Amino acid sequence: MTTVRSAWQGAGRRIHMQEVGPRDGLQMEAAFVPTADKIALVNQLSAAGLDKIEVSAFVSPAAVPALRDAEVVLREIERHPGIVYAALVPNVRGAERAIESKVDELNLVMSASETHNLANLRMTRAQSFRALAEVVALGRSAGVAVNVSLSCVFGCPMEGEVALDEVFDLVERFDQLGAHGLTLCDTTGMAHPAQVARVVAIARLRWPRQIFTLHFHNTRGMGLANVLAAIDAGADRFDASIGGLGGCPYAPGATGNVCTEEIVHALQCMDFHVAVDLARVMHAAARLPALIGHEVPSQLLKAGPRLQLHPPPADFAAVRERALARA
Repeated sequence: MTTVRSAWQGAGRRIHMQEVGPRDGLQMEAAFVPTADKIALVNQLSAAGLDKIEVSAFVSPAAVPALRDAEVVLREIERHPGIVYAALVPNVRGAERAIESKVDELNLVMSASETHNLANLRMTRAQSFRALAEVVALGRSAGVAVNVSLSCVFGCPMEGEVALDEVFDLVERFDQLGAHGLTLCDTTGMAHPAQVARVVAIARLRWPRQIFTLHFHNTRGMGLANVLAAIDAGADRFDASIGGLGGCPYAPGATGNVCTEEIVHALQCMDFHVAVDLARVMHAAARLPALIGHEVPSQLLKAGPRLQLHPPPADFAAVRERALARA
């Protein structure tokens, strides 16, 4: 009998999953999650085998009070060999604090859209680049890896389409500075699969040695489709958020990031090699509503994995007997 393999079957191809929920997710929450619970959450995610965990952000406590305990969390988590523990930093002072807290990787953020950069960071793109160039230099001198996340690569909610030339100009400039990695972010969930495939293919062709991560939101229900399109174009690293937490204040009605457990579940079903313990991730995600005070978007938490079986109806035995009697 001939076996037909779908184009979407992974055949064991390695996909790296990177968790951003403790930072990108919790920073959007009105409720302050206690420090001990943040530490426990990161420890659970570490035990699940995520490749990278963005633990917190070294930003002004006045600006992001939800993450005012970044130093304590970084200092007290249980670190597992092979897992990268990252933190977002906006400037040199934030980078210094993160380095003092023994972070493995600095994550820097600016937007490919001028309007979004001004609205979100209160700086022009030129000003952001100059400030982040100093952070890249500091990270390199301290021997700490630096990743740069470019927001609104796939569209801006205030400008619309963002020219690829402008995106790739920033990629080239940060690549020349020595950034260890670059994340192409669909900050407001505007990406679609054909666009994603094109952007990823061009980026990998032009910068074959650069480490690219894709960061998608599920605002318009295309998160998983965009992940699959990126994989088809050669991508193998993805940000995701436990429970589907996250969002963006400049995208009205936006949902969170693509959901970690949903992406892991889907890719493992398709025979990709995703070295993550799905049961552990789901156990951690199930604790989130009690921590943040509301339900999370994750459909997998509601329905369970595809082969999680359920008992038949209570009257099934009688129904079967009657059916067999009529046979």
